[in-house]
Amino acid sequence: MSETPGLYTIRIKGRLGPTALSAFPALMSKLQGGETVLTGLLEDQSALFGVLGQIEALGLHLIEVRPIRATRQFPPVADQRAVDGPD
Repeated sequence: MSETPGLYTIRIKGRLGPTALSAFPALMSKLQGGETVLTGLLEDQSALFGVLGQIEALGLHLIEVRPIRATRQFPPVADQRAVDGPD
């Protein structure tokens, strides 16, 4: 199992209320149409499986689990004149 943290979105059919959402304290939620989308950083695969187990235990309809690929952030490009020197 991977021990690398991963960012995930998890889509669940229906609108989850505050009580159901309290089962997922590490995840942010938003509504999209008739679905609840949970998003968050999970420390490892066992954390992901824990969330999936909680979804199953609550009898929720899981639609999708998607890892979000982290985009590498590059530092801002230096002013070209500073790199090449004065004209």
